[in-house]
Amino acid sequence: MTVAGRPSPDHDCMLSRILVPLAVVAAVLSAPRPALAIANGADARTGAFDFSVLLEMTGLPADGGGTRDSSCSGALIAPSWVITAGHCFRDASGQRVGRTVAEKTTAIIGRTALKTFHGYEVSVVAVHQAAHTDVALAELASPITGITPIPLATTAPITGEVLRLTGFGLTADGTPPSRMQTGLFTVGGVNESTLEASGRSPHADTSPCPHDSGGPYFREEPLALVAVVSTGPGCPHPGPDYSARVDNLGEWIAGTMTPSSWRPWTAAGVLVAAAVLVAIGYRRAHVRPRRRAPGDPAAFAADLSRAP
Repeated sequence: MTVAGRPSPDHDCMLSRILVPLAVVAAVLSAPRPALAIANGADARTGAFDFSVLLEMTGLPADGGGTRDSSCSGALIAPSWVITAGHCFRDASGQRVGRTVAEKTTAIIGRTALKTFHGYEVSVVAVHQAAHTDVALAELASPITGITPIPLATTAPITGEVLRLTGFGLTADGTPPSRMQTGLFTVGGVNESTLEASGRSPHADTSPCPHDSGGPYFREEPLALVAVVSTGPGCPHPGPDYSARVDNLGEWIAGTMTPSSWRPWTAAGVLVAAAVLVAIGYRRAHVRPRRRAPGDPAAFAADLSRAP
């Protein structure tokens, strides 16, 4: 009912009940949140960017009890190591942790089309968090030997530079992709630990979405990993998202990976050590010292060389 061409009080009340919740929803959706996928991107070519990684997490603790499944993106930087966003590994309180959280975390590597069986599937057995930035290293149960890891950038990104991003997140309509997505981005601001990057191609609003967290921003010529997706507005959108730089984490990354690169207590290490000891024993058993006549100056010099 209306009065003098104006909505009735009942109508105003009903409208406010509709608009207020919508405004709250809009505010939540527009607030910065962890990015999870590439909206308005392009299908990656089969076999391209094989170092790109899909991290599948099954059996994550869910709010209110029970479990849920989720995923992140990442990149293979060494045969046994994947780099991704630190917030991909969070406990029930939302704090980043240096361990796997899901009942099972699997790294899928070298699989462009997700419904195929190409590439590798390897369990993640350990997680290492960077101290002051949103970056984590995931250690694999076994090394990937059939894919070349992407090298780390050794120079800082610069404003105006064009980077490529790959990821396995949701598409613009909120559905999971059937294959890896990619797009080009232009670097805007560069900070000490982060950089801003805005969509360039295929569209101006090409942007990371849910499940692109940890996806690699990289230079193509020469190939080098520059940053990983960290956070940004809801997608798709024009303007910048924020990623964590990795070009200045080389020392931490090398130090984190080194302990697992060669462990003397592994089977290979034990065999090598045993072979060395056998060789030393054999030499001592079969190499006899040269006998010298009493009073030989050489014998006297040899005796001095062993003196304490």
